[in-house]
Amino acid sequence: MNLTLKVWRQAGPKEQGKIVTYDAKGIPTEASFLEMLDIVNEGLIKGTEEPIHFEHDCREGICGSCSLTINGVPHSKERATATCQVHMRKFRDGDTIWIEPFRANSFPIVRDLMVDRSAFDRIVAAGGYIDVRTGSGVDANSVPIPKHQADAAFDAAACIGCGACVASCKNASAMLFVAAKVSHLGHLPQGQPERQKRVLAMVRQMDAEGFGNCTNQYECEAACPKEISVDHIARLNRDYAKAVVMEQFV
Repeated sequence: MNLTLKVWRQAGPKEQGKIVTYDAKGIPTEASFLEMLDIVNEGLIKGTEEPIHFEHDCREGICGSCSLTINGVPHSKERATATCQVHMRKFRDGDTIWIEPFRANSFPIVRDLMVDRSAFDRIVAAGGYIDVRTGSGVDANSVPIPKHQADAAFDAAACIGCGACVASCKNASAMLFVAAKVSHLGHLPQGQPERQKRVLAMVRQMDAEGFGNCTNQYECEAACPKEISVDHIARLNRDYAKAVVMEQFV
Protein backbone atom coordinates (compact mmCIF):
# COMPACT_ATOMS: atom_id res chain seq x y z
CA MET A 1 0.00 0.00 0.00
CA ASN A 2 1.07 3.57 -0.69
CA LEU A 3 0.52 6.33 1.86
CA THR A 4 1.22 10.01 2.37
CA LEU A 5 2.69 10.92 5.74
CA LYS A 6 2.48 14.36 7.31
CA VAL A 7 5.15 14.16 10.03
CA TRP A 8 6.15 16.72 12.65
CA ARG A 9 9.88 17.41 12.38
CA GLN A 10 11.76 19.42 15.00
CA ALA A 11 15.54 19.37 15.32
CA GLY A 12 15.58 20.15 19.02
CA PRO A 13 13.58 21.48 21.97
CA LYS A 14 14.44 25.10 21.15
CA GLU A 15 14.16 24.76 17.39
CA GLN A 16 11.09 25.66 15.36
CA GLY A 17 9.17 22.62 14.15
CA LYS A 18 7.10 22.02 11.04
CA ILE A 19 5.07 19.39 9.22
CA VAL A 20 7.01 17.60 6.49
CA THR A 21 5.38 15.42 3.83
CA TYR A 22 6.77 11.97 2.99
CA ASP A 23 5.65 9.29 0.56
CA ALA A 24 5.45 5.83 2.13
CA LYS A 25 5.38 3.36 -0.76
CA GLY A 26 5.11 -0.40 -0.80
CA ILE A 27 4.09 -0.72 2.85
CA PRO A 28 2.94 -4.27 3.73
CA THR A 29 -0.52 -4.42 5.27
CA GLU A 30 0.79 -6.81 7.93
CA ALA A 31 3.39 -4.27 9.10
CA SER A 32 2.90 -2.46 12.38
CA PHE A 33 2.81 1.33 12.47
CA LEU A 34 6.34 1.52 13.87
CA GLU A 35 7.58 -0.94 11.25
CA MET A 36 6.09 1.37 8.64
CA LEU A 37 8.13 4.23 10.08
CA ASP A 38 11.21 1.97 10.01
CA ILE A 39 10.67 1.35 6.29
CA VAL A 40 10.31 5.08 5.64
CA ASN A 41 13.45 5.78 7.67
CA GLU A 42 15.43 3.21 5.69
CA GLY A 43 14.55 5.14 2.55
CA LEU A 44 15.50 8.45 4.14
CA ILE A 45 18.86 7.09 5.29
CA LYS A 46 19.62 5.71 1.84
CA GLY A 47 18.85 9.14 0.46
CA THR A 48 21.21 10.67 3.06
CA GLU A 49 18.35 12.40 4.84
CA GLU A 50 17.89 12.59 8.59
CA PRO A 51 15.55 9.78 9.73
CA ILE A 52 12.36 10.49 11.63
CA HIS A 53 13.12 10.28 15.35
CA PHE A 54 10.55 8.43 17.45
CA GLU A 55 10.67 6.55 20.73
CA HIS A 56 10.13 2.80 21.06
CA ASP A 57 11.25 -0.18 23.08
CA CYS A 58 9.25 -3.37 23.64
CA ARG A 59 6.89 -2.97 20.65
CA GLU A 60 4.45 -5.19 22.52
CA GLY A 61 2.22 -2.59 24.17
CA ILE A 62 3.97 -2.96 27.53
CA CYS A 63 6.51 -0.16 27.98
CA GLY A 64 4.44 2.83 26.82
CA SER A 65 7.34 4.54 25.05
CA CYS A 66 5.74 4.43 21.57
CA SER A 67 3.71 7.56 22.21
CA LEU A 68 2.57 9.20 18.98
CA THR A 69 -0.51 11.09 17.93
CA ILE A 70 -1.99 9.52 14.81
CA ASN A 71 -4.50 11.65 12.93
CA GLY A 72 -5.00 13.78 16.01
CA VAL A 73 -5.64 10.88 18.41
CA PRO A 74 -3.05 9.61 20.93
CA HIS A 75 -1.94 6.14 19.82
CA SER A 76 -4.71 6.09 17.13
CA LYS A 77 -8.48 5.69 17.06
CA GLU A 78 -8.23 1.99 17.98
CA ARG A 79 -9.41 1.28 21.52
CA ALA A 80 -7.07 -0.30 24.07
CA THR A 81 -4.19 -0.19 21.59
CA ALA A 82 -0.72 1.33 21.87
CA THR A 83 0.95 2.80 18.78
CA CYS A 84 3.20 -0.24 18.38
CA GLN A 85 0.11 -2.48 18.26
CA VAL A 86 -1.53 -0.55 15.41
CA HIS A 87 -1.22 -2.37 12.09
CA MET A 88 -1.30 -0.87 8.64
CA ARG A 89 -4.29 -3.01 7.66
CA LYS A 90 -6.33 -0.49 9.65
CA PHE A 91 -5.57 2.09 6.96
CA ARG A 92 -6.50 2.24 3.29
CA ASP A 93 -4.26 2.51 0.27
CA GLY A 94 -3.78 6.18 -0.58
CA ASP A 95 -4.55 7.46 2.93
CA THR A 96 -2.91 10.57 4.31
CA ILE A 97 -1.72 10.07 7.90
CA TRP A 98 -0.82 12.91 10.25
CA ILE A 99 1.83 11.95 12.82
CA GLU A 100 2.71 14.28 15.67
CA PRO A 101 4.19 14.06 19.18
CA PHE A 102 2.14 14.24 22.35
CA ARG A 103 1.33 17.88 23.06
CA ALA A 104 1.64 19.16 26.64
CA ASN A 105 3.77 21.82 28.32
CA SER A 106 4.88 19.21 30.84
CA PHE A 107 6.05 16.97 27.97
CA PRO A 108 8.64 19.16 26.19
CA ILE A 109 9.67 17.95 22.75
CA VAL A 110 13.14 16.42 22.59
CA ARG A 111 13.23 15.87 18.83
CA ASP A 112 10.65 15.16 16.14
CA LEU A 113 8.14 12.74 17.71
CA MET A 114 10.02 12.24 20.98
CA VAL A 115 8.94 14.04 24.16
CA ASP A 116 10.44 14.19 27.64
CA ARG A 117 8.08 12.43 30.06
CA SER A 118 10.41 12.53 33.05
CA ALA A 119 7.73 14.52 34.88
CA PHE A 120 5.96 11.19 35.34
CA ASP A 121 9.11 9.72 36.88
CA ARG A 122 9.33 12.56 39.37
CA ILE A 123 5.69 12.07 40.37
CA VAL A 124 6.29 8.36 40.98
CA ALA A 125 9.49 9.13 42.92
CA ALA A 126 7.55 11.57 45.11
CA GLY A 127 5.32 8.68 46.16
CA GLY A 128 8.27 6.95 47.77
CA TYR A 129 8.33 3.32 48.80
CA ILE A 130 6.28 1.07 51.03
CA ASP A 131 7.50 -0.07 54.44
CA VAL A 132 7.75 -3.84 54.16
CA ARG A 133 10.27 -6.39 55.31
CA THR A 134 12.57 -7.46 52.51
CA GLY A 135 14.37 -10.74 52.24
CA SER A 136 12.88 -14.16 51.65
CA GLY A 137 9.74 -14.47 49.57
CA VAL A 138 6.45 -14.23 51.42
CA ASP A 139 3.83 -16.91 50.94
CA ALA A 140 1.15 -15.65 48.53
CA ASN A 141 -1.66 -16.45 50.96
CA SER A 142 -0.07 -14.93 54.07
CA VAL A 143 -1.88 -11.59 53.53
CA PRO A 144 -5.47 -12.30 52.45
CA ILE A 145 -6.78 -9.66 50.03
CA PRO A 146 -10.44 -9.60 48.92
CA LYS A 147 -10.78 -10.31 45.22
CA HIS A 148 -12.50 -7.03 44.39
CA GLN A 149 -9.60 -5.12 45.95
CA ALA A 150 -7.01 -7.25 44.20
CA ASP A 151 -8.80 -6.72 40.87
CA ALA A 152 -8.95 -2.95 41.40
CA ALA A 153 -5.25 -2.85 42.29
CA PHE A 154 -4.41 -4.88 39.20
CA ASP A 155 -6.47 -2.56 37.01
CA ALA A 156 -4.54 0.43 38.33
CA ALA A 157 -1.19 -1.35 38.05
CA ALA A 158 -1.83 -1.92 34.34
CA CYS A 159 -0.92 1.73 33.67
CA ILE A 160 2.18 1.87 31.44
CA GLY A 161 2.83 5.60 31.92
CA CYS A 162 2.62 6.39 28.21
CA GLY A 163 1.04 9.82 28.70
CA ALA A 164 -1.92 9.34 26.36
CA CYS A 165 -4.20 10.57 29.14
CA VAL A 166 -2.31 13.86 29.22
CA ALA A 167 -2.18 14.21 25.44
CA SER A 168 -5.91 13.58 25.05
CA CYS A 169 -6.98 16.03 27.77
CA LYS A 170 -7.70 19.62 26.74
CA ASN A 171 -6.17 20.69 30.06
CA ALA A 172 -3.17 18.32 29.79
CA SER A 173 -4.19 16.80 33.11
CA ALA A 174 -2.25 13.88 34.58
CA MET A 175 -5.01 12.89 36.99
CA LEU A 176 -5.61 9.45 35.50
CA PHE A 177 -1.92 8.57 35.64
CA VAL A 178 -1.51 9.80 39.21
CA ALA A 179 -4.77 8.18 40.27
CA ALA A 180 -3.62 4.83 38.88
CA LYS A 181 -0.29 5.00 40.71
CA VAL A 182 -1.91 6.07 43.98
CA SER A 183 -4.78 3.59 43.71
CA HIS A 184 -2.49 0.66 42.94
CA LEU A 185 -0.98 0.62 46.42
CA GLY A 186 -4.02 2.18 48.06
CA HIS A 187 -6.04 -0.98 47.41
CA LEU A 188 -3.45 -3.24 49.05
CA PRO A 189 -2.63 -3.68 52.74
CA GLN A 190 1.07 -3.12 52.00
CA GLY A 191 0.29 0.40 50.86
CA GLN A 192 -1.68 1.54 53.89
CA PRO A 193 1.10 2.92 56.18
CA GLU A 194 2.10 5.66 53.68
CA ARG A 195 -1.29 6.05 52.04
CA GLN A 196 -1.97 9.63 53.13
CA LYS A 197 1.63 10.78 52.79
CA ARG A 198 1.82 9.22 49.32
CA VAL A 199 -1.26 10.90 47.89
CA LEU A 200 -0.25 14.31 49.23
CA ALA A 201 3.27 14.06 47.81
CA MET A 202 2.23 12.79 44.38
CA VAL A 203 -0.59 15.27 43.84
CA ARG A 204 1.61 18.18 44.91
CA GLN A 205 4.40 16.99 42.60
CA MET A 206 1.87 16.72 39.77
CA ASP A 207 0.85 20.34 40.35
CA ALA A 208 4.49 21.42 40.52
CA GLU A 209 5.13 19.82 37.13
CA GLY A 210 2.52 22.08 35.55
CA PHE A 211 -0.15 19.57 34.57
CA GLY A 212 -3.66 20.97 34.20
CA ASN A 213 -6.77 20.30 36.23
CA CYS A 214 -9.30 17.55 35.55
CA THR A 215 -12.69 18.66 34.21
CA ASN A 216 -14.22 15.18 34.07
CA GLN A 217 -14.63 14.78 30.31
CA TYR A 218 -13.05 11.32 30.42
CA GLU A 219 -11.02 11.62 27.22
CA CYS A 220 -8.20 10.12 29.29
CA GLU A 221 -10.03 6.84 29.76
CA ALA A 222 -11.01 6.72 26.09
CA ALA A 223 -7.40 7.22 24.94
CA CYS A 224 -5.76 4.93 27.50
CA PRO A 225 -4.30 1.84 25.80
CA LYS A 226 -4.86 -0.12 29.02
CA GLU A 227 -8.39 1.26 29.60
CA ILE A 228 -7.62 2.51 33.11
CA SER A 229 -10.96 3.45 34.68
CA VAL A 230 -11.73 7.03 35.74
CA ASP A 231 -13.11 5.48 38.93
CA HIS A 232 -9.54 5.73 40.19
CA ILE A 233 -9.71 9.52 39.86
CA ALA A 234 -12.72 9.61 42.18
CA ARG A 235 -10.79 7.48 44.67
CA LEU A 236 -7.78 9.79 44.36
CA ASN A 237 -9.94 12.81 45.11
CA ARG A 238 -11.37 11.15 48.21
CA ASP A 239 -7.94 10.07 49.45
CA TYR A 240 -6.48 13.52 48.84
CA ALA A 241 -9.32 15.33 50.61
CA LYS A 242 -9.01 13.03 53.62
CA ALA A 243 -5.22 13.40 53.69
CA VAL A 244 -5.45 17.20 53.62
CA VAL A 245 -7.83 17.19 56.58
CA MET A 246 -5.76 14.71 58.55
CA GLU A 247 -2.59 16.69 57.84
CA GLN A 248 -3.99 19.54 59.95
CA PHE A 249 -3.97 17.32 63.03
CA VAL A 250 -0.46 15.96 62.65
